[in-house]
Amino acid sequence: MKSGFVFLCPGQGAQVVGMGQAWAESSAAAASVFRTADEVTSLGARRLSEFCFAGPQEELNRTDVSQPALFTCGIASHAALVDRHPGIVTAAANGLSLGEYTALCIAGAFSFADGLRLVATRGRLMQQAAEASKGGMVALIGADEAQANELCAAAAGGEVLVPANFNAPGQIVVSGSVGACDRAVEVAGKMGLRATKLAVAGAFHSPLMAPAAEGMARALEHVDLKPLAVDVWSNVTGVRHDRNDPAKMRKLLVDQIVSPVRWSQSCADLIGATKASEGVTFHELAPNTVLKGLMRRIDRSVEVTSHDQPQRDTAAQPTA
Repeated sequence: MKSGFVFLCPGQGAQVVGMGQAWAESSAAAASVFRTADEVTSLGARRLSEFCFAGPQEELNRTDVSQPALFTCGIASHAALVDRHPGIVTAAANGLSLGEYTALCIAGAFSFADGLRLVATRGRLMQQAAEASKGGMVALIGADEAQANELCAAAAGGEVLVPANFNAPGQIVVSGSVGACDRAVEVAGKMGLRATKLAVAGAFHSPLMAPAAEGMARALEHVDLKPLAVDVWSNVTGVRHDRNDPAKMRKLLVDQIVSPVRWSQSCADLIGATKASEGVTFHELAPNTVLKGLMRRIDRSVEVTSHDQPQRDTAAQPTA
């Protein structure tokens, strides 16, 4: 891997009212991204930028709003960084769930406008699937993969319950039917694990999202995926995408909707790929600092610079 910036791209859950506003106000490049987003998206009477900058939080949290909002905010902060520091070289990119689309856009798989249309479709389809099924998610603290599988088997009770996010060592999220999620909390206590039900719209990254996956398969057929300029990691496999295999990339993006996100594994593999390269630095795009926190659990030796706000941008320096 060449030296340069590794960009980490946040997923759903990182959204917060005001996200991206400081970037748009301080950078012409970021402002241009938000203008394009307002032109491309259709979110009723309000523009996407209004949801990002003014909320309210409950509206921004809607899956059909938060996904295009997060994608736009990530690309806007990236555009601002590259504009401010033209010497930046991108070494690789990795994104959590929705953030995988941000990473693929940075790597040149598709344009911002095409990516935004895909993400808006993904958010709408997942919102519809969530509303059509009674599902939820439960965060487990202290569990490993074997324990998460054991818990799901014990608590499913004939309903859907599967591991959905392997975020970091000891931090796993399970997803499924509401009743199964309720039982998961009880079973977790008996297993000596801490469990917390999450305030989410549905059972993401589970079989209950199958209708959304089917819709995304059709949407992805109409987008010309280009070869990747840099490595991007797949949430499904936890390893790098084949840069020159668009058919496989499409399939993995569809599978991602109903499969667990192997974020911890992908980051460990990414870190391993950087070991032989000097001058590689890790940078989290806006909004928030969620991925920096997860990286502390994955590998404390990796320092992540977060770019949630422009004033925190002092560590971003060109890499030759």
